[in-house]
Parts: sequence; C-alpha cells; structure tokens
Amino acid sequence: MRFGILGPLRVGGGESTVTAGRDRTVLAMLLLRSGRLVPVDELVDAVWEERPPATARAQLHTCVSRLRRRFADLGLAPETIVTDPAGYGVRTAPADLDAEVFTRGVESARAAVAAGRLADARERFRAALALWRGPALGGIPSRSVRRRAQALDEQRLTALEECVDVELRLGQAAELLEELTESVDRHPLRERLRGQLMLALSSVGRQADALAVYREGRRIYADELGIEPGAELQELHQRVLAGDLALAGRETRLVGPVRSLPRAIGDFTGRQETVTRLVKEIEEDGTRIQLIDGMAGSGKTTLAVHVATALADRYPDAQLFVDLHGHSERSPLTPATAVAALLRQLGVPAERVPVNPDDRLALWRTELAGRRALLVLDNAATADQVAPLLPNGSHCLVLITSRRRLVGVDEGRPSSLPVLDADEAVELLGRVAGAERVAAEPEAAAEVVRRCGHLPLAIRLAGARLAHRPRWRVADLAERLVAGAGPLAELAAGQRSVGQAFALSYAQVSPAAQRLFRLLGLYPGGRLDSRVAAALAELPLTEAQDLLDELVDAHLVEEVQPDRYRLHDLLREYARLLLEPEERRDERQAALARLLDHHLSVTAAIARTIEAAGSSRTIPAGTPARPDLVAAPASEGRAWFEENLAALTALVRIAEEEGFPVQCWQLARACWRLNFDGGHLDELVETHTIGLRVAERLGDEAAIAVMLNYLSSAYFRLARFPEAIRSMEVALGLRRRLGLRGDVLSTLWNLGISYAGNGDFRQSKEKFDEALSMVNGLDDAYALTNLQNNLCLALLGWGRYDEALRTARMHLMLARQTRDMGQIEHAIGHLGMIRHRMGHLGPARRILRVALHLKRQRGSRFGEGEVLNEIGVMERVAGRPERAAALHRDALVAMVEVGDRVGQCASRNLLARAILDQGDVASALDLHRRVLADATRMSARYEQARALEGVARCVRDSDPAAARAHLVRALSLFRQVESPDQHEAQRLLTELG
Repeated sequence: MRFGILGPLRVGGGESTVTAGRDRTVLAMLLLRSGRLVPVDELVDAVWEERPPATARAQLHTCVSRLRRRFADLGLAPETIVTDPAGYGVRTAPADLDAEVFTRGVESARAAVAAGRLADARERFRAALALWRGPALGGIPSRSVRRRAQALDEQRLTALEECVDVELRLGQAAELLEELTESVDRHPLRERLRGQLMLALSSVGRQADALAVYREGRRIYADELGIEPGAELQELHQRVLAGDLALAGRETRLVGPVRSLPRAIGDFTGRQETVTRLVKEIEEDGTRIQLIDGMAGSGKTTLAVHVATALADRYPDAQLFVDLHGHSERSPLTPATAVAALLRQLGVPAERVPVNPDDRLALWRTELAGRRALLVLDNAATADQVAPLLPNGSHCLVLITSRRRLVGVDEGRPSSLPVLDADEAVELLGRVAGAERVAAEPEAAAEVVRRCGHLPLAIRLAGARLAHRPRWRVADLAERLVAGAGPLAELAAGQRSVGQAFALSYAQVSPAAQRLFRLLGLYPGGRLDSRVAAALAELPLTEAQDLLDELVDAHLVEEVQPDRYRLHDLLREYARLLLEPEERRDERQAALARLLDHHLSVTAAIARTIEAAGSSRTIPAGTPARPDLVAAPASEGRAWFEENLAALTALVRIAEEEGFPVQCWQLARACWRLNFDGGHLDELVETHTIGLRVAERLGDEAAIAVMLNYLSSAYFRLARFPEAIRSMEVALGLRRRLGLRGDVLSTLWNLGISYAGNGDFRQSKEKFDEALSMVNGLDDAYALTNLQNNLCLALLGWGRYDEALRTARMHLMLARQTRDMGQIEHAIGHLGMIRHRMGHLGPARRILRVALHLKRQRGSRFGEGEVLNEIGVMERVAGRPERAAALHRDALVAMVEVGDRVGQCASRNLLARAILDQGDVASALDLHRRVLADATRMSARYEQARALEGVARCVRDSDPAAARAHLVRALSLFRQVESPDQHEAQRLLTELG
C-alpha cells in the first residue's frame, strides 16, 4: 500500500515521509476523501481553521506543489494529486490506501458471517484489523482531520465488536480476555465492548469478575454521563447475577452455525405464488412470524422447509426445526419439552438443560440473544403451545405450521394452504414419476391426482409407485386407485385420498410385513428399535429386522439412523385404523399387552440396578418378557430411558385407556427413579397420577400407597410440601392397615423429610423417632443408616446442634459399618455443617473439604451444592465475599441441574448476601427480591424469611421503615419454622429501633 492513514500518516511505504505540518494536513484531508475532489475552502479551513491569511489559496497551491515533488522523490507519479478549479484530489488504486483495504476486508467478513462461515469471517476481520497501527492520522492536530479520523476510529471499534461476537460464538472467550480488558479500559463508555467482556468472563467461569466489570461501568456512566447502563447491559448483568449464564458458560459449544433444518426436497412443485408472497412479506415487509395452516398432507412442512432453506443465508447463526406433535398419536410437546429439544440443537448438553420450565425458557432466551436465527415450529397444536417459544427482537424469523388456525399468536401473519390446483398436481406427479411418461397420458394423470385429492403427500406416494414400476402405465395406477377396496374404505372421509396412496404401498409388501406395519401403529413414541418391533409382533429379532427393511424399502417406515425407525404421523394414523375392525381387536390387545410388558421389563431391570435395596422391593416384577429383547436396552440404562422417555409416558396413558390397569401403575413405578434423578418431574407427576387413578379403580391399597409415596417425591422436589405431606399421610395409613412394616418405615422417614422441608421440625422429629423405634425392632442396618441421615438434617435445620452432632457421629459409624459410600459422604458433609454452626471453624473447614471431594467424586450434585454453600458462608464471614460469591454461584449451577427449587432459592439468597458484602447494594437487592417472589410462590417459608431479611439489610440505610417492616415479616416466618435465624433477625430489628 502506498498510503497509510490507519495510524500515523504514511506515504510510499515509509513512516511520515511528509514532514511539513501544513503539507501533512493537506495530504491527510485528500486521503480521507480519496477519489473525490476536496474543495479549496475545506482545505483552507483544515490548515488555518478560523484565521486563514489573505494568501491562503496561494500557500495551499505551494503545499500541493511540494507534495508532488515529494511523490516524485518516492517514485510516485506527481499526477496522483489532481488539480481542478473546484479543489484538489488524490487518485488511488484499490490496494493503494489502507483505509479502503480495511473497508473491503470488513465487508468481506460480514458477508462470510451472513453465509454462516464463521471461521472464515474471523480471519477476514482479523486481517482487516491488523492494518491499524494506532489512532487514525495520529499526530495531526487539525480539527477537520481529527473529526474525520474519529469516524475511522469508530469503524475500527465497530469491526472489533463484530469480530469479538464471531469469536465468542466460536468458543474463543479465553483468548479474548486480554484484548477485551484493554479495549474496555481505553473505551470505558462503550457498552457493547463491556457486555462482551462480561460474556467472555462468564464463559470461563469468572462470574464475579463479570459483575465487577458491570459495577465499574455503572459507576463510570453515573459519574460521567449521569445515566444508568442501557437495557441490554442491565439484562446481561441480571443473567450473570442470577446464575442464568452459569450453565451456559460451562457448556461445550458448537463451533460454527447450527444447521438443523430437514433436507429440502429437490422436486418442490407448485406454491410459487405462495413462496413469492411469503419471501416478500419477510424480506420487504419485515414479517418475523409466519403462520402456515392447512389440512393434513397439504405440504405445510415441505413449504416451510423450502422457504426456510431459501432464506437461510439471512439467518446464519442458527436454523432450527422442531416437530411439536400437535396433531399426532403422541401428546403435543409442552413448551418446556420443545425448548429442551431446541437447546440441544444449539449444542447445550442434556445435563445442562434446567429442569425448571421457567429456568429452561430463560436459558433459551439467553441462547438466542444476539443470534440471527431461523426457527421452524412444525405441527403446532395451539397458540399457547408456541407463544413461549417465540424469540424476542427482530433478528429472528419463525415459521409455524399447524392443522388449525393459530389466531392467538401475536404478530403472526397467517397463510392458509389449500390443496394443489390440477395443473400443479399433475406437474408434481410428473416430477416424481417422469414428466414425459405423465405427459403421454394426460387423462390418466388427471385421474390419479384427483383420486389423491390433490394432496402433495398422496401424489408423491402414488408417483413413487410409478417410478419403481417402469412397466406400468399411468392408467394402470389410476385403475388401481379406483378399484381399491378393503383398507381404503376404513379411512375417514376427509383423509380418503391419502389412505388410497398409503393402501397402495401397503398392498405391495408381504403379509408378514403388513402385520408388522399394522402393529407399529400402536407404538406412541417418535422412534423405535427392532427389539420393540419384535416384541410387538412376537417375532424372532432377525425376522423383525428383515420385515423392517422391507417396510423401509416400501417407504412405509423411515430408518432415521441404524436400528432406529419412525413412522410419519399420517402413516401411523393409517396403521392404527387398520387395527380398528372388530375382527382385529384380539390382535390389537395382545400386541398392546406385549408392548407394555416389554417396556415394563426393561425399565424395571434398569431400576433394580440404580435403586437402593430398601426401595427396590416395590419395583414390580411384571409379566416375564423375553430376555433376548430385554438385556440389550437394559444394559444401556439411563441412556435408553432418556431416549424413550416420551414413549414410556405415553404408554402409561395408553395402559389406562386400553384397560391394562396393573401394567399402568407398575410401569409408572418402574420409571420413578429414572424420572426423579433425571429431573423429569412433570412426567413423574403425570404417570403417578394416572397410576394412582387406576390403582384406586382396582381397589389395590398396596398399589395406591406405592403411587402416593412416589408421587410425593415429585411434590417434594417441586417444593410442594403440603401436597407431599398429604400424599404420604394417606400412604402411611394404608400401609399401617396392611401391616407392611418395611413400607411403613420408609413412609415415616419420607414424611419426616417432607415436614422438615416445610419447616415443621417438631413433627419431622416425631416421625423420625417413630421410625427409629421400628428399626430397632427390625434390625435393618440400611434403614437405620438412612434414618440417622435424615434425622440429622432435621436437627440441623432446627438449630439443635448438640443433638445433630451426636446423630451425625452415629450416622457416620453406621455408614462405615455398612460400607455405604453414599451415606459416608452424607455423614461427613453434615458433620462439617454442624461444626461450622457450632463455631468450630478449623475442624469444620477441614471436614467440609473432605465432604466436597467425596461428593464430586461420586457425582452427587445436590450434596456438592449444599457443601459449596456452607463453605461460601464461612468465606463471607471471614471477610472474603468475592470468594464466597464464586462458591455460591457454583452451588446454584448444581441446584439448577438437579431441579431443586428450594436449593436454588438458598443459593441465590446466599449469593445476594455475598454481593451485598462486596458493596453492590442494588444487585443484592434485585436478587433478594427475585428469591422472595419465588419462595413466596412455593410457600418455602425459610427461604422467604431469609429473602425478607436480605431485603431489609439492603434498604436499612436508605429506608429504615421499609427495612423494619421486612424484618418483622422475616421474624414471624423464622419463628413459625423454629429456625435459629430468628435471633439474628431480632437483633437487626432491635438495632433499627
């Protein structure tokens, strides 16, 4: 490059080879307007500002002459400077001026971003930024030059911010920290850079530093501008503060854009007017939500994918697709379930997807923030189903398909999709079966598409038959459609033409494959394996696999990956209708029984490997199933359960509806631990509510007690303590009457835990004492160890530390005798907590470190969170609030992962207290108020009281009356739950007077 202005002025490749001050100013002005004439008056103003001499124009001419001579000395053509009556200018080639090379490089990088080539975009951004040697035209004091140079400096900062966005998306946060820190120091008022530094710090687990960056910015904005930070920066601060970004910061992120759209079909036909209109509405009118509705088989999904593919380059960050199952055998996906699927498409690991629906939706919004994303929500049921999934802002496009009009979706622009017209339908048939072949028999082709009802799906299936039968005439296919009998008549009138197309494919497979196809319609999940098919049809596994291959070849079944099969919704409906005749009732019921027995056997086998001996006695044996079909999925354990979660939940519903009550409640029970540990609490509540209903119809009191006992576990985890207690009290009464001593014992200690969770420590201890008296008569070491564990927790919460210490020591002794490592880690953790609260700080610290190591070693995330919070309190009291805040954030991550809502409230309350000790009153107050709302909604009285006390601490200097009112409420709640924290609340209240 011959000229450089991205830093000190350079000419001919050397540094500042023009030395005269006026000459430098003139050349700088000309280069800033390269390729254009600069009026003489502007140059005069730039050189002499308000006091030009009478000879200014003559002196300007002299400057230009000197510049031409200098150019000649450097080997540059003197005519590079152009003289015109209107002024002067500089001619430069595309590669002559570094500012122009920079501009083209940035434009190229932006194009690469738009095309989804993030790695390429990063290289181009960095190459452009590398051209800068310092502030533009540094060392030239002219106000005119400085004003224009500042515009260049602004372009550099904007390019840097865009480059950082790309690098953050590529997972390079750690490498950016030094550069971002330096840039924020140089440009402290630039909010986008500050936000990027906060994101980078959060992404490497430095949430405390991210908050410090925000606090410093908030102070600077207040001191220098007298304003608060902008809304986006405030929102980012809240997400870091509340732990919403803690999970995202620890994920393994996908490198590059996300591409999850199904493949667009190559022979898309018709709908051109619709496609043109939709694209125009999106590109020109700014429509960001398109609603596409129409009857089944009308091509809604195909159209949506086609439009999405056409517009994909405009949404380079992510292109997502989810089937909401609004109109299928499966129950519609809940918004929380759909969001889980979408988060996984974005690369969020399953274990990092929050259990709580609100937290899950918050993470979804966080993931989409700043992304230009395209989202296809296929097969929606209602407006309520899709509304929570809609992203904020104008940078995302959403295409929604449904069989019904979604009138309640705000901003949605509807498009009702009719069937194809006659010409489009024949054209589609020709594209599938061969255009010349169809054109040779126009009347027969018209009859085929008419018999298909002009539905794209039916036409494609019919055309595929022709394509695979080259000797058939089109008329042969038309005759078969007209003369069809049997299954064709069984389809509903509105779907008759679709049924004709399905029946034609069905008729071409063997009788054994037909039978398997019919039975596959009973399976409620999205995907199944060959073992399920073998169980359904009572076939040897190899024979089932052969028949599945035959169905795949006939396009009646799709193999989505090796040994994973799926039926399209309409094909599943057709298969189900084939089993409706009365003569096939026995076939249907027998297959359902086998389907239920298979899943019950697999789930029960997995449950026995993960449940403790005391609870596994209630796992049902079920009807013996085939070991050759059960062993492999059972060996997959939790992975198999997670893959089949939706099907298992649906099978519990089907068992109730189809008259299999015993399998119904037994399957619910077998799934309990897997649902509980996996955080699938909605599924747990649904299946056990259904199981309870059928057990009551059977009059089986033992089964009723089992359902109530495990239903209460979900209520406990959801902080619905009164419901948990009511359920277990009923279960306890039933088990007492039935004389089930072991089950009475387990229910008593579960009741003790629930009463403690509800803050009723006195009743909790009564239940534990009764259970202990029973254990002493049973000589059950497992039960005794468990009870000591739970009793210790209740005494700890009650503040009876001497009793808690004796109990914890007894618990540790029993756990060591039984060599139960889980109980050993519990006992050590409780000992550390008790010693801390008794003031034994040295021993407490050592014991808690051991407990933390053991819990991490065993993967006990809830226990890890408890210990982290305890150590965090010790750090805060010792005067290290920054360290305390980091520990509480880690604890919050653990509590979110396991779905424990009360644990999340506790972690956030403690985090707020640590933040307050750092001097950030506003942030602490915001966080305490959030916890207060959550804890009040859940009736979690202890955490509600701690939040009230926290609010009081935050406002006692600014609003003593409000602080007093909050402390009065906190003190009342602490007394209700008999918490020792009441003494500190009373002290604070006394101080306020």
